[in-house]
Amino acid sequence: MTVVLETGAQAAVVTLPGDDATQVDVIARRLCRSADKVDGHEWVDAARRQWHELPSALRAPLGEFRRDSGTSGVLLVRGLPVDAAALPDTPASAASVQREASVSAAVLTMVACGLGDPAAFRPEKTGALVQDVVPIPGMEDFQGNAGSVLLTFHTENAFHPHRPDYVMLLCLRADHDNVAGLRTAGIRAALPLLSERAQEVLRSAEFRTEPPPSFGGADGGDTEPRPILTGAPEDPDLRIDFAATKPLTPRAAEAMAELQDAFEKTSLSTVLTPGDLAIVDNRITTHGRSAFTPRYDGRDRWLQRTFVLNDLRRSRGLRAQDGYVLD
Repeated sequence: MTVVLETGAQAAVVTLPGDDATQVDVIARRLCRSADKVDGHEWVDAARRQWHELPSALRAPLGEFRRDSGTSGVLLVRGLPVDAAALPDTPASAASVQREASVSAAVLTMVACGLGDPAAFRPEKTGALVQDVVPIPGMEDFQGNAGSVLLTFHTENAFHPHRPDYVMLLCLRADHDNVAGLRTAGIRAALPLLSERAQEVLRSAEFRTEPPPSFGGADGGDTEPRPILTGAPEDPDLRIDFAATKPLTPRAAEAMAELQDAFEKTSLSTVLTPGDLAIVDNRITTHGRSAFTPRYDGRDRWLQRTFVLNDLRRSRGLRAQDGYVLD
């Protein structure tokens, strides 16, 4: 196992040796044989059992990241199997998800079980636990996973009371020009750059965040004014979506602009390659994406995404039959 911990806001990087990557592949294929449909209890239960069989080179750093995600709030695991030779063309539908068992879906679900529990939201991609993140023709300017313009920094589902604790993005195929960077920016690195006044305002209920279009926009949920920063002053939690969070006062607008500037100064950009898994601590770190140019030739950038909740029980009232999908 190679673990590289850079200074500042750099992500922690784990590169799996070849033997460990092969072991992960064997276990992922075993999971695929035990349950052929992603999303159900049988699949997740099997993934949870298989998680314990994964090599310690993968399990150990994930355990450390769950306890403390560091200054960046990002862990990058490299060298994971995605069965690249068997991949079909990159999907071209905004509703594309992974329902059938696959090596990549197995990897994502097993890692989700190691961090907490996989979860999804019914209005978004029909509640699939493993979702495709691909560029869609005609949606280039969309501020969401289907677009290809600059995607602004955001906490995933910032409006939701049970937003994910972690967002996992597994690269199956890079963009043609290798320029689509996963951009991240966290409050731990940005906080020292914020004035005391800005921090005070960001803790006030002077901001409203609307649900994204996939949740029905402004009509899709609770949009009560809320603060951007909560919790311990020295290590706060964060929720913001620069495309959907609106300041309600002039001082709130100033504080939000100061936060955005601090994020730009401390941001990290990583171009993912096949087999790279980026895990973002959604409680303290935002993410986005740099612009790229799709060709719609079946070989465009293809990530798969899974959300993780640390405490699934807190959302019990929103999940039918104690499943993994929040209504």
